[in-house]
Amino acid sequence: MFTWRRVRVALLIVALAVVGFALYLDFEVRHAFEGRRFALPARVYARALELYPGARIDPDALARELKLLGYHEGLRGAEPARYEQHGDEFRLVTRAFNFWDGPQAAQDLRVDFRDGRVSALRDSGAHNLALARLDPMRIGGIYPAHNEDRLLVRLDEIPPHLVEALVAIEDRKFFSHHGIDPRGLARAFVSTVSGRGVQGGSTLTQQLVKNFFLSPERTLRRKFTEIIMAVLLELHYEKNEILETYLNEIYLGQDRNRAIHGVGLAAHFYFNKPIKELTLPESALLVGMVKGPGLYNPHRHPDRALARRDLVLAEMHRQTAIDDARFQAARATPLGVVAKPSLGTSPHPAFLDLVRRHLKRDYHEEDLRSEGLLVFTTLDPLIQRAAEAALSGRLAALDRSRSRERTLEGAVVVTSTQSGEVMALVGGRDPLYEGFNRALDAERPVGSLLKPAIFLTALARPDVYTLATPLDDSPLVWKSRGAPDWEPQNYDKTSHGEVPLRTALAQSYNQATARLGITLGVPEVHRTVHALGIARELSPYASSLLGAVELSPLEVTQMYQTIASGGFRTPPRAVREVLTADGKPLQRYGLRVEKAFEPEPVYLLTAAMQDVVREGTAQGLRRYLPDTLAVAGKTGTTDELRDSWFAGFSGDRLAVVWVGYDDNHPAALTGASGAMTVWGELMAAIPNEPLVPPVPEQIEIVWIDPANGLRANADCAGALELPFYRGSAPTANSPCVPAHAEGSGKSWWRRLFE
Repeated sequence: MFTWRRVRVALLIVALAVVGFALYLDFEVRHAFEGRRFALPARVYARALELYPGARIDPDALARELKLLGYHEGLRGAEPARYEQHGDEFRLVTRAFNFWDGPQAAQDLRVDFRDGRVSALRDSGAHNLALARLDPMRIGGIYPAHNEDRLLVRLDEIPPHLVEALVAIEDRKFFSHHGIDPRGLARAFVSTVSGRGVQGGSTLTQQLVKNFFLSPERTLRRKFTEIIMAVLLELHYEKNEILETYLNEIYLGQDRNRAIHGVGLAAHFYFNKPIKELTLPESALLVGMVKGPGLYNPHRHPDRALARRDLVLAEMHRQTAIDDARFQAARATPLGVVAKPSLGTSPHPAFLDLVRRHLKRDYHEEDLRSEGLLVFTTLDPLIQRAAEAALSGRLAALDRSRSRERTLEGAVVVTSTQSGEVMALVGGRDPLYEGFNRALDAERPVGSLLKPAIFLTALARPDVYTLATPLDDSPLVWKSRGAPDWEPQNYDKTSHGEVPLRTALAQSYNQATARLGITLGVPEVHRTVHALGIARELSPYASSLLGAVELSPLEVTQMYQTIASGGFRTPPRAVREVLTADGKPLQRYGLRVEKAFEPEPVYLLTAAMQDVVREGTAQGLRRYLPDTLAVAGKTGTTDELRDSWFAGFSGDRLAVVWVGYDDNHPAALTGASGAMTVWGELMAAIPNEPLVPPVPEQIEIVWIDPANGLRANADCAGALELPFYRGSAPTANSPCVPAHAEGSGKSWWRRLFE
């Protein structure tokens, strides 16, 4: 009697424990499933290409953009994402897209080109349009743990044949069982006790429980938990709710380090189309991959994937889900997956890194990784591709010509001179590498790139300095308490005596520049550097005048952005707008502009920097760009040729390039022989406007005799027209000017366009 009482008590305790465990699991199931909040990554997009009459884009560039967006050649009625090209004429049907200012329906467009610009834009009814936008290219995301990516879809968006295929091959009794299949469990039990290991027998509901709630371990305890939770799930929720969650949760492949979850994203990844447009054989392929996305990957194992797809179709046919005609037609269809390169979390990880850093100023990391925010950026895919190709191609060519064990590295930043928007950013020679981002984090000595700040400081004093002011380029020894003597030398180891200020910058003479900076005062020059946008503290020693300052390429971009914009400081920005997951505007990042300098000294400096390209250290750019662009720039070379820099701008593009070794080993490259060649190839590959800055009110143009710096006219041999602050130009005439002679001829910038 005593023994039976103990048994009953033990059974009661076990029953209470099971009930308690079931109640706990019931709470867990309802709590997690009722929210059903998948962690959705922020989805990041490039800029949307705008088409309008006069837009500077040629037919080839539009064709490249459409291919990047996954548009297909050949029109099929009003089917979106298709185009036809006939010479300089395009017809295309855009995709519908939800922009910051509201949804835009698909459009049937006619686009005509002439001389590298859009000449006409019309709709299908031949009505003229002022503007049309293409849907932007998705360039990545900011992902939750394990880099899970998914695109949520509703069950009514999913083709019925996909659901039929899934049920036929994975769980034919799904709509009749209550979470578990007793026969399947029996098979699994026999397999387990016979020593063949813990086996499946899982229904779709059990699979969802396993993926949604449990760890991947294969134990009897976890199987028992899975069974109870599956039954509880079926007690509380409708079949369609369970099925929709399953189809959004299921793992369907890997894109480098990005995990593809859910049929919505898988439809785009494998077929480049929305889920509702999937055909029967395409749906069967996705369903077949559920058993093993790696094993049946159609990109790596097409024959195996095809056999698995056909098995799904055969099972659907056997269960009369499809008839003979549909079965035979589907089996005769090729796989049809798009040939996508493996890009991982982003094809442009360095730019995405910049976007993430900008967004972290306003958003928590967890929100970026889980709330499904829609982020619209400034990246121009065509300029980004050109920057990547120029950097990788030139570095490979330089490495081949040098036969060295080390491989050169580099970084590129491209911005709009008007807005400061970052149009491209490359963090290294391998654009897909997600490690060290040199564009943002490589802090290297900038060498002569700091010199424009010295000359800008001088030119802001028109009573003392002009472009024609003679500077002393003789040897210099500077003594400073607490520092060793500083004795700068010119690159060619030669002193050039007295040279005009513009020539000292064009030829990058160190001695003349250092002496000018010391005369102006190191603190005064540093104030100019800070006004240009450099926030970090600088060394108080005179050596900083010649670039003994470590900056990242993005910081250099900020400095030159202020010069290129005519003296207005505009922080480089990578984000335009942020929307919620359901398309509601959340935040817009507008243009921030602050006047840093008067326009006159910046105009004079720009003219001197154009001389750097026209006749100075960067004249090798003539191999890449026509003189009519009149670009301005500056080479930068550091001690022992460790770093090669070039920064320059056209009328609408600014680009900064760094080339060197990560270990700081001498690269044996000057700014002209290394970074400038990357810059030249890049700028030659993208559209640019000529640099013709507006002439400020207080600037006048005067003929100067370079032989003596005196006023001249067009008839003087070698005479130049130079800009001056009004009243600062020489008043005495050169001997070449006859009495009462008047200057005539064409100004220096007009001659550029002849």
